[in-house]
Amino acid sequence: MRKILGKDFFKEKTLDIAQSLLGKYLVSSIGGKVIAEKITEVEAYVGEHDLASHSSKGKTVRTEVMFGEAGILYIYLVYGMYWMLNVVTEKKGSATAVLIRSTEHFKGPGVLTRELKITGKLNNKTASRKNSLWFEDREEKILLKDIKRTPRIGVSYAGPIWSKKKYRFLIKK
Repeated sequence: MRKILGKDFFKEKTLDIAQSLLGKYLVSSIGGKVIAEKITEVEAYVGEHDLASHSSKGKTVRTEVMFGEAGILYIYLVYGMYWMLNVVTEKKGSATAVLIRSTEHFKGPGVLTRELKITGKLNNKTASRKNSLWFEDREEKILLKDIKRTPRIGVSYAGPIWSKKKYRFLIKK
């Protein structure tokens, strides 16, 4: 059974949502073709106090989306060439989000967005069928023993405490 994950799913605590997204599906409709990819790796960003989070600099034009409602997509460009897909979590104003890093077939957040044709045009849009990008629960359970936690990737700028937080979650191989 397939169930589209609505905004309510994303209103829980960010670390819980990050783990819960493992095994769920990211679904994209591109030119009438539907592609569904099982999510295998994510990273959590837990608010303005999280020095690895974009929201740690406060509300800016770029980060305003993170302060919005749960279930909204936060998509930004890095290195002038890679789009990063995040989904906003918790209550409005929390400035929290989960980065989708990899799926079963697309390893790395830049590869994932390139292959699924995800761009900044979806920034600040709700994850939904209407917007051609959504999340589905296909009732595939990932057990806690099958989840590996590690520090996030590429956040050494956040200092010794925040760069070592084990907020990256992936399905063990």
